Amino acid sequence: MWKIMKTRMSWPAVAGAAMFMLLQVLSDLNLPAITSQLIDKGVARGDLAYIWQAGGKMLLFAGLSILAAIGNVYLASTQAQKLGARLREELFAKVVNFGDQEMGSFGSSSLITRTTNDVMQIQNVVIMMLRMMLMSPLMLLGAGFMAYVTERRLAMIFLISVPLLLLAVWLVMRNAVPLFKSLQKKIDNINLVFREGLTGVRVIRAFRRDSFEQERFDQVNQDYTQTGIKVFSLTSMMYPIMITVLSFTNIGIVLLGSRLIGAMEMEVGKLVSFMTYASMVLFSFMMLSMVFVFIPRAQAAASRINEVLATPDSLPAPDDAQTVAATTPASLEFEQVSFRYHGAEELALTGLNIKMDAGQTLAIIGGTGSGKTTLINLIPRLYDVEQGRVLVDGLDVRNMAKHDLHRRVAFAQQKAILFKGTIRSNLQFGKPDATDEEMWHALEVAQAQDFVAALPDGLDAVVEQNGDNFSGGQKQRLTIARAVIKPASIYVFDDSFSALDFKTDANLRAALKHDPAIQKSVVVIVAQRVATVTQADQIIVLDNGKVAGQGTHAELMANNPTYQEIVHSQIREGGQA
Repeated sequence: MWKIMKTRMSWPAVAGAAMFMLLQVLSDLNLPAITSQLIDKGVARGDLAYIWQAGGKMLLFAGLSILAAIGNVYLASTQAQKLGARLREELFAKVVNFGDQEMGSFGSSSLITRTTNDVMQIQNVVIMMLRMMLMSPLMLLGAGFMAYVTERRLAMIFLISVPLLLLAVWLVMRNAVPLFKSLQKKIDNINLVFREGLTGVRVIRAFRRDSFEQERFDQVNQDYTQTGIKVFSLTSMMYPIMITVLSFTNIGIVLLGSRLIGAMEMEVGKLVSFMTYASMVLFSFMMLSMVFVFIPRAQAAASRINEVLATPDSLPAPDDAQTVAATTPASLEFEQVSFRYHGAEELALTGLNIKMDAGQTLAIIGGTGSGKTTLINLIPRLYDVEQGRVLVDGLDVRNMAKHDLHRRVAFAQQKAILFKGTIRSNLQFGKPDATDEEMWHALEVAQAQDFVAALPDGLDAVVEQNGDNFSGGQKQRLTIARAVIKPASIYVFDDSFSALDFKTDANLRAALKHDPAIQKSVVVIVAQRVATVTQADQIIVLDNGKVAGQGTHAELMANNPTYQEIVHSQIREGGQA
């Protein structure tokens, strides 16, 4: 946790919180001493003037204590909140740049927990540290010293009570720390099951698996609940133990103090003062022990956060990144490319050689699992090749800065993803400064102009989370428009025409082919339907990660059995694929 705090907190503010806390403790420590004098010199002697004088001092020190507490709480809370904000920003920035390998190793549910619950645990402990962890040792030492100065014979009682408290704290922490660590992992499990239930709610209903999913959630929920009950039951025992020890300590103080008063060896005021200092000592010890109980949970959270922040980038940017000249024509090339997923025994792609120039369309077709999506994911460098090179505009993607590479590639994914907002804000993902005319042109190319124009708010129509207020075909056309509006060298459409009817599919491909901006770029289309790829300048037929055929539609129909089999499987009687 120190690793997280040392570079992300304002240490002058922390020093200020410590100074305010020191002032508060000093003010509080003066109150019992003044009370003792007020009783012995004022009340016992009936000196009203001294009572008013002592009362004024008490009000002064109480006011200082309140002002110091306000200053400490302000600095502690602001530093904790700023630390949490910085951590969330860094985690989000780190996760956004994760490759698929890193995302798979952590899992989205765990990353959500680490960004929310784990950060909150650290925030809470930072506040406790700047409040109770500063106050407790200062109060413990100060009150202990003052109690010893007040009456050293009564201070011997602490030799019994303090070891008892130490034993209780050790027993509680010994059993609570492992439970606190496991509690964070159980939160991951709850998030995982709950998130799957939300995203797959339609599938759950369609297969009537409501009861099964409810039982599944109940299991992880009960697991978390039972662990939480155990750990918080253990920590909650601290308070009654402390109160019990404090009560017996006060009984011992009163018994011994009454004998000293009866023997005229101590005044009543000193007894009251000593009991107050004893309460301060024991309550300070209790607060300190509670901090140490919760620190292991925060330490576990800090370890999980550091694990994310320290994860090395599997796709590092080069130190001497090359840039593409503005006048360089668009091109895409695969040179003897082979690729293997992390930990896999077999190659997913083997020996690919493809070269496309500006104005050309590359189509990729093949059976399920043949490597189509894997191939195009190499273009924006979502993965790195094992052998060979992928060149965009003549440069190896591994030698390009990521922002420069991503600026040159527009991507419409297989799964249509829209963000909560408006149609306008979603299109601005492609081009932030796009004009209305550019947006309507992109919608026209994507065959989405008609249904967007029919909406009451047009470009400002609301888009719900994941675009749930649109049909599958409408979402696909909006994601295609988002890709088209982006000025790019390469436009990639990963089976993003699958929800479109044949007429819309044909009109969209024709619009892409005749668009002046896209004519200067390379278009890559992944498709399942042969009708989508017949007009491409070059068609790649993939089979188990290998090129089973390469050429135009006519060439492949003439001499490629794999392509012929795909075509024949899609032909209907008297019709075409």
